[in-house]
Amino acid sequence: MALSTPRSDDDHPTSFGVHKPVDHLVISFPTAAEAGQARAAFSALGIAEADLHAFTDREMVDRVAEDLKRASPLASIGQEVNLLRSHGELAERGYHFLVVKAKNDDHAREIAEIARRNHAERAQYYGHFIIEAMLEPEGGRPQVAESPHRGLDTHPKPPLPR
Repeated sequence: MALSTPRSDDDHPTSFGVHKPVDHLVISFPTAAEAGQARAAFSALGIAEADLHAFTDREMVDRVAEDLKRASPLASIGQEVNLLRSHGELAERGYHFLVVKAKNDDHAREIAEIARRNHAERAQYYGHFIIEAMLEPEGGRPQVAESPHRGLDTHPKPPLPR
């Protein structure tokens, strides 16, 4: 099963030029196989194919570069640019991504739990005003204060040994 999903501009809502998929979770997986297993689990949960968007590492690298070119200076006020850079860093390390539509907060938590069970590194739920981290950092990984200048509190790190 191919992970890639065709893209149209309607599938790419933006805020100040940066991709902001409101009511979706952006989930990163260390391998294509883990992303594929999670996609199958989401389908089994009843999530429609139209609500599942998959991106290979190379596709995400290209998408991030494109978004960074279009980003308005206002985008750097919030976390959108930092998240975008973080997604790019993970993609450069071979991570694959699923963007999954959630019906509501409870559904988002259910999606995040499935992602966690399928070894997701991160899952961020995009709301209109906030972006919520849905997975706790693994033990032993420190968090730092966030700011547009200092970056996200969970920078890409190699996966912990299993």
